[in-house]
Amino acid sequence: MIKAVILARVSTKRQEMEGLSLKEIQLPFLQKYAIEKEFDVVREFVYSETADYKIRKKFNEVIEFVKTNTDVKVILCFRVDRATRNYRDAVLIDDLRLEYDKEIHFVYDHLVINKKSVGRDIQDWDLKVFLAKQTINRLKEDAITSASYMLHNGLWPVNAPFGYRNITKEDKKKWIIIEPIEAEIVKKIYEWYSTGAFSMLEIKYKLKEVFIRDFSKGMVDKILKNSFYHGIMVYSGQKYPHKYECIISMELYDKVQQIKAGYNKKHFKFAGLPYQYRGLIRCNDCGCMITPEKHKGHIYYHCTQYKGKHNAKWLREEEITNQFSNLFKKIQIPTEVLGDITNTLRQSHKDKSYFVNNLLEEHQKGYKKYEERIEKMYEDKLDGSITEDYYNNKREEYRAKQHELQGKMAKLTTADEDYYITADYLLQLSNRAYELFQSSEVQEKRQLLKLILQNLRLNGSSVDYDLIKPFDKIFFYASRQQWLPRLDSNQ
Repeated sequence: MIKAVILARVSTKRQEMEGLSLKEIQLPFLQKYAIEKEFDVVREFVYSETADYKIRKKFNEVIEFVKTNTDVKVILCFRVDRATRNYRDAVLIDDLRLEYDKEIHFVYDHLVINKKSVGRDIQDWDLKVFLAKQTINRLKEDAITSASYMLHNGLWPVNAPFGYRNITKEDKKKWIIIEPIEAEIVKKIYEWYSTGAFSMLEIKYKLKEVFIRDFSKGMVDKILKNSFYHGIMVYSGQKYPHKYECIISMELYDKVQQIKAGYNKKHFKFAGLPYQYRGLIRCNDCGCMITPEKHKGHIYYHCTQYKGKHNAKWLREEEITNQFSNLFKKIQIPTEVLGDITNTLRQSHKDKSYFVNNLLEEHQKGYKKYEERIEKMYEDKLDGSITEDYYNNKREEYRAKQHELQGKMAKLTTADEDYYITADYLLQLSNRAYELFQSSEVQEKRQLLKLILQNLRLNGSSVDYDLIKPFDKIFFYASRQQWLPRLDSNQ
């Protein structure tokens, strides 16, 4: 008996559902044909694979198998377009019949080609390859057109990013909704990074600790770069506002991008042993990084003196820790004063409500104005008074302005409350900074330092620094003792 192999393929789930089922249509059809022709089928290649020649792994496996097994003389395939939809694959099949003396049966097409094929059979083969290639070109054009239409209507044409999921609504329309747990992870990644106290590597460890999710550093970076989370889709380098629910605000996204740009300018990489102050302090004299070194059971910090020796001093880690501890002691606020400040902030927040509501109403009017303009332009386009290109360009312009107004409205509805909450948090943090610093592990100590201090530099035996706002003001008033209770006149 002549030995043969079966090749059965679909490229999409849709094809599987629409009449090209591998197990229900193609495979039984080819098996029956093999029995009728008395072929000995030694292997069945049944798979789902795109027609893109760049990733035809299974197809290449078929070619190599047939080439290697010289006793296999026949390949059975359902139709020409199940074997190839590009000229590269067609050349490989021609090579099999001409150089390796194989015979290819396209059963449904009633076409058999081999080394001796000439005339009409070869013309039929060439024509079917051409038509299959044209089908691929048409499908690609349809996909591009469909994607363009969806993008201009605020819809995402491919799989939803992490934090969202694709659904089909009751009316059979595709939509994207938030995946609650994943969305919370996205929020935390942005919130942690926006403080400037967490690197992407530290966020990776934090995610494993809090959410028990093992993210790569690359995945964290990908999430931090994705503008989809605040309402902007990026497709083939172009930006489009989308209609789905946002996970973060535009302001938070922009803040993160600014911090990322700052990190890109830093060349220091935290590595090796977890020394508390590695990579945080520079030499006040030459600007070189202060490096830790273990010596006789103690950890010392000193300038590398890479730019030239200048009698730099060595400082024990405990001495640096004491200096930071003394600073954090000084920014503590008396409990009763802390309560007064918090109440004042709360009242101040209430007093702003009238202004916020008026401004919000103005933004809502502006949003409605652009919506009415888009609707009127659509009618003009249908009437033929404006071109489709003009309509698309102006529509994109107005949608961008609407998106900007949406950002402003979102900021108005949350900014004041966020300000009060953030201010309250910072006050509470400053009041507990000493306690937190004393009880924290190495990573937490580093994060606290980066949240409160900047430009740390070793100046002789002391560590100098600049306080980050608003901790500079808190320290200023605390050092002047302006909020201490006044003494009673009888004391």
